[in-house]
Amino acid sequence: MRLSRGVPRLLAYCAVAGLLVAGVVAPVALGAGVLSNQVADSVNGISAALANSEQPLVTTVTDRDGNPIATLYDQYRLPVTANQISPAMKAAIVSIEDRRFYDEGGVDVKGMVRAALHDSSGGSTQGGSTITQQYVKNYLINVVDRNNRADQLADQADTIARKLREAKIAVQLGQTVSKDDILSGYLNVVEFTGNVYGVGAAAHAYFGTTPDKLTVPQAALLAGMVNNPSLYNPYTHPDQATQRRNVVIDAMVGTRTLTPADGAAAKTAPLGVLPDGPDLPSSTCLGSTPDAGFLCQYAESYLLQSGFTADQLETGGYLIRTTMDPLVSRTVKQAVEANVPTTQDGVANTFAVIRPGQNTHEVLAMVANRNYGTDPAKGETSTNIVAAPSNVFGAGSSFKIFTSAAALETGKAGLETPLPNQAGGCFTQPGANRYTPQYCVQNDGVNYPNPISLRDGLATSPNVAFVNLEQQVGMPAVLDMARRLGLRTSLNTNDAGAKPDPSSPNPQYSEPQSQYFQNKLSFTLGNSPVSPLEMANVSATLMSGGTWCQPDPILSVTDRNGHDVAVKQPPCEQVVAPGLANTLLNGLSQDTITGTSAAAAAAAGWHHADFGKTGTTQQSESVAFIGGVDDYAVSSMVFADGPHPDEICPGTPVHLGSCGHGAFGGTVAAPPYFHAMSQILGGRPDTAIPAADPTYLRARS
Repeated sequence: MRLSRGVPRLLAYCAVAGLLVAGVVAPVALGAGVLSNQVADSVNGISAALANSEQPLVTTVTDRDGNPIATLYDQYRLPVTANQISPAMKAAIVSIEDRRFYDEGGVDVKGMVRAALHDSSGGSTQGGSTITQQYVKNYLINVVDRNNRADQLADQADTIARKLREAKIAVQLGQTVSKDDILSGYLNVVEFTGNVYGVGAAAHAYFGTTPDKLTVPQAALLAGMVNNPSLYNPYTHPDQATQRRNVVIDAMVGTRTLTPADGAAAKTAPLGVLPDGPDLPSSTCLGSTPDAGFLCQYAESYLLQSGFTADQLETGGYLIRTTMDPLVSRTVKQAVEANVPTTQDGVANTFAVIRPGQNTHEVLAMVANRNYGTDPAKGETSTNIVAAPSNVFGAGSSFKIFTSAAALETGKAGLETPLPNQAGGCFTQPGANRYTPQYCVQNDGVNYPNPISLRDGLATSPNVAFVNLEQQVGMPAVLDMARRLGLRTSLNTNDAGAKPDPSSPNPQYSEPQSQYFQNKLSFTLGNSPVSPLEMANVSATLMSGGTWCQPDPILSVTDRNGHDVAVKQPPCEQVVAPGLANTLLNGLSQDTITGTSAAAAAAAGWHHADFGKTGTTQQSESVAFIGGVDDYAVSSMVFADGPHPDEICPGTPVHLGSCGHGAFGGTVAAPPYFHAMSQILGGRPDTAIPAADPTYLRARS
């Protein structure tokens, strides 16, 4: 005789019911060996997972003052306790999902038998699961197994083994956890729609309120959604959502938690959700405030390099306090936007500020006229143009800092050493053979003395004198100095600012810059991709008495329980002697007084003791000002960032074009520095520039 298709389900449920009535939820009583082993082996492990697994929580990123700048998450969840959930919400979910919740012991035997009888008679399928069982199921799907699709499918499989396992765990919870905690636990873990998990997040996302203030219509809508979040989404299926909400209201009347009159009134209420869609924050740094996006992204990548995983950051519920100074960041953001508007076609202006120190180099600001985002029409970019070297054409003559430092260290020149400086000159490249063309350069202008001291050369930047000095010092020493002072990431990229491609036959793309420029004297003229952040850190290294530290964006990380979490970072290094660092700072202190940025400084009313070095690439596609004042190390870099780079022209606004003699570091990159730092410093007394060390005033070899 053929059994109807509902009979096996009826027998299964009856078997489970019999076991539960006997008080022993143990599959061995079924006499099915394989099933018995399958359930028995898994229950203890799953119970442990439920006890030990932490729900994914939102990680909050703040500035140094604790002001939120971004959230990171995989599941948007705002956990709440039982007393933070309105009575209406509790009544709604119990009425529609498990009206015997407060009387059962984790499973509802009557409900399971009723569901089996109904299913076996050919009616629509009924679940028979209690809220406790649903809590177990949702916790497994959304927490324990959230990263394992196969296990998630098993958690939802319509099998006896799964139902027995779920029932046993539910009974265990019912014996050890209070009803209020089970109910709030379920309401914290359940999915509503999209990335909204838990009643706290749902109340905020759909109604702009908190769960303790949910009204009957609001609570009924949310309680109805858990049955099928997609079908009952109030934005995509408002009619179905309304019908389902009203079913919940009727259930509340049926359980006498709502009077018929109040129920009728509640059913006439509009859905009442926020009009422009769920209020759901961006789950990445792309949603940061305009002056914080690049620093936020750098902080995230810094933590990933320090050993955190992306999953940890998105689910750990951390509080990440960055080093971002809101006043400094806001001020330099305004300065670069005044120099180059956010939506200016083809021109970017980055600005980085670092606080030097012997034990850490805190990143105070990483901004640009661009914002960190995905809409180019709004002047946004999803590349961290402040940290990455790939979009920058070079820092121009500011690279002469590295040649000067290497010359001081090797003794090839001192600050007062006269350097040969004819108007133009051709030089034999290192490692050249008879087929290698000479490298020919000329000074930009005719009024340079010949010879010129290294001190005056740093202020006025003659190309011939520095290429000649670079040749005397040797490329290995210059490149090593650039790495030591701060270009750690930049020199590891190829000459396109990307990861070297060993398969390329072209050394420009196959070799890192640290290798590619070993035989190229053009390095000191700064025509290679470089990180603006690392250029600011070069200044910080010199201001720290020759101590390099990795630019650090993290003040502290605390976990969801308020405990400090250690962040691994490379140790600081004494990379040059303090006397050398001080001497070089002293030599760079004339740029804003008599040097290449003096005119812009005078126009801005600048009067602070500082140091700096401007830079301009050959076609003016990139210009820079690298320097520092007080305890701020800075870099301001303006460069062509569009698909068709061209000469940058000064003006209001700065723009691309053919202007005969394009922008210079002193005319375009330095003004935002004067504008921003004047406001930041205010009337505080100047910090004196260090005196030169006599050891480094004269050549020693």
